Amino acid sequence: MGNQVEREYLKSDLILPWVIVGMMLTMLATYIIICHTLGEQLQQPLPEARRVLIRTIFYVIAVVTFPLTNLIRHIQLRLNQTMPSSHASYGTVAEAKIRYLVTIIVSMSLIEVIGIFGLVMFVLGDGFNTLYIFTGLSALGLFLYRPKADEYSEIIDAISAQKHE
Repeated sequence: MGNQVEREYLKSDLILPWVIVGMMLTMLATYIIICHTLGEQLQQPLPEARRVLIRTIFYVIAVVTFPLTNLIRHIQLRLNQTMPSSHASYGTVAEAKIRYLVTIIVSMSLIEVIGIFGLVMFVLGDGFNTLYIFTGLSALGLFLYRPKADEYSEIIDAISAQKHE
């Protein structure tokens, strides 16, 4: 019974990180809606050779962004657990909330850039296919790096253990 209450408490603490994920998903949907409604008015086509070069660079950046985001997130999570408390006045949970929120914001921001690549390529003259690919990759990243109660719980436990030492 206590475990169930603890899980509900952790879920309520993750509302703000989930709001950030929701905002990022909304931004991705907005890119698609803008491109569908404005379409050709929005496009300023570049020559095909230049677009292919830019698209290739964006794909390479997108492919590198996933493991890089995973590494940065892993480092941030470990720092969240091992960093000494900065404010004695903060409670364990409040400090864990702030630390985990920063981790989520960084992860989501890095992944959102991939969706922006799709919008940029559409404006430069590519079709909807490229927009959908980059948007889909970004949505996949948002799913992979979503807020997780287990990660948050580990941060709380680590900070709590530090304060009891």
